[in-house]
Amino acid sequence: MKLLVTGGAGFIGSNFVRYMVNKYPDYNIVNLDLLTYAGNLENLKDIENKPNYKFVRGDIADRDFVQGLFQEEKFDFVINFAAESHVDRSITDPGIFVQTNIQGTLALLDAAKSFDVKKYLQVSTDEVYGTLGETGYFTEETPLAANSPYSASKAGADLLVRAYHETFGLPVNITRCSNNYGPYHFPEKLIPLMIINALNDKELPVYGDGLNIRDWLYVEDHCQAIDLVLHKGRDGEVYNVGGNNERTNIDIVKTILKQLGKPESLIKYVKDRPGHDRRYAIDATKLRTELGWQPKHNFDTGIKETIDWYLNNREWWENIISGEYQEYFKSQYGDRLGVE
Repeated sequence: MKLLVTGGAGFIGSNFVRYMVNKYPDYNIVNLDLLTYAGNLENLKDIENKPNYKFVRGDIADRDFVQGLFQEEKFDFVINFAAESHVDRSITDPGIFVQTNIQGTLALLDAAKSFDVKKYLQVSTDEVYGTLGETGYFTEETPLAANSPYSASKAGADLLVRAYHETFGLPVNITRCSNNYGPYHFPEKLIPLMIINALNDKELPVYGDGLNIRDWLYVEDHCQAIDLVLHKGRDGEVYNVGGNNERTNIDIVKTILKQLGKPESLIKYVKDRPGHDRRYAIDATKLRTELGWQPKHNFDTGIKETIDWYLNNREWWENIISGEYQEYFKSQYGDRLGVE
């Protein structure tokens, strides 16, 4: 069995590649990643010499390259993680999100159709559903109502995947997850950013009033869910993946500060970003009842493991923030925090 995992050097993708390489030694895993700013092969140093693992650098939006790779490798399964994923960046530069998330998905779908892939699995996000009020949950039947260029590009990709199933009979599944956290999370995202800033006694920028709510999912639990959908998911179906761990952003920040023994005076409320969704919450009943998925981590255990990982892997994140990311941090938060 040969699997193509796109975006396998990113946060969720690298955790999934490691999970699959170790769980299925008889599967051959090909990791395709362009290695843009968030792609980091250091995420996979511990498995890079495994006999069932191979890395290929390339762009999913390069149609000729993708077709050639499919012709050469003869994939059985495709799992597409590759995406521009940071909402703030999508506000600054929407075009690259359309290029990667929509055009890239289209190139993969065409190749999967041409080479008779047994299943194409699109890893999506709950952000395609828009925002919730104080009550209710996103189900697989919730209409798509994207509010940011990022989520709009992911919704467009999801619709293409559906269309290729309905029009061409391509075997597909779509998973839509809540916010992931855990090891190897790039330091632009909320939890790693707050951990690293707190460790360095720097201000912790919190958008708006800090009361935006997210449903947090430990990344290993997400990997197990994708594994189940890949092998047992009903053809053409969407499966929501959520940790049932709703927290406000400010609660997350205060939890991190408490665990690290840092003062709340480090919190700095900054101007909210445009179109900031207020609340996400996932109903994962379908995944639980149909496929028997159960997350192993609750938020209290997951956040402790995550903080411990960043404490024990300082070199990993110091290598990141000493480079291009530092300039990005200044461009995004510099005027809000007075960073020169």
